[in-house]
Amino acid sequence: MPNLKQKRQALLRSFEQCSEFVRGSINSVCARCNRSRCICKNQRAGQAYRLTYKDPRQKTRIVYVPRDRLPRIRQMLANYARSRRVIEALIETNITLF
Repeated sequence: MPNLKQKRQALLRSFEQCSEFVRGSINSVCARCNRSRCICKNQRAGQAYRLTYKDPRQKTRIVYVPRDRLPRIRQMLANYARSRRVIEALIETNITLF
């Protein structure tokens, strides 16, 4: 049993390391403005990035992600995946301890 308690403490410490997280996915979209006489019609369109997620009422929400913040949001998404794995391991450990 002391081994399981140590495992739980280690899992809790690893959960603290990934405390900054978001749920969702990153999508890249064409950044044209769709105005009929805009200069972007004749030029190559850039890429824009959006974070898509579901709110508590299961409504899809979309948030613009600036290009300079893209690495940070990707890290936050990775932290979310890691935190889910840690929570599942914590649940299994707590059930075994119970």
